[in-house]
Amino acid sequence: MAITQAMCTSFKVEILNGIHAFGTTVARGGTTADTMKIALYLDAATINATTTVYSASNESSGTNYSAGGAALTVVAPTSSSTTAYTDFNDITWSTASVTARGALIYNSTQSNKAVAVLDFGSDKTSTAGDFTIVFPTADASSAIIRIA
Repeated sequence: MAITQAMCTSFKVEILNGIHAFGTTVARGGTTADTMKIALYLDAATINATTTVYSASNESSGTNYSAGGAALTVVAPTSSSTTAYTDFNDITWSTASVTARGALIYNSTQSNKAVAVLDFGSDKTSTAGDFTIVFPTADASSAIIRIA
């Protein structure tokens, strides 16, 4: 028999499902999924790996875009080989007039805690058209959230 040190793949999926709590400040109060949202931001925003919560500072504004962004539809966490992952369905603000340089995915159920920052690379604009964020394929090598 051989022993190989590793983080268990089932544990990775369970983290994404909120099963394990290592701290004493656990905010779990139920068994329903949290609401994940995405907010759009202007180039002047400072959002990065140190961002801890959603903020309206330098958030985009415009026709058919509301402060706080919109709720995301989560793709159920799963695994492939030793990678656990989850993703989101694409999201569209219809007939919107808005400009954004990036976005913040955050957990509105858990005090608006930050999850991930998206950098669009340059300003993206829609003028009375659809503003769509296309998420990558939900798999072990492309999903927006992966624990390898």
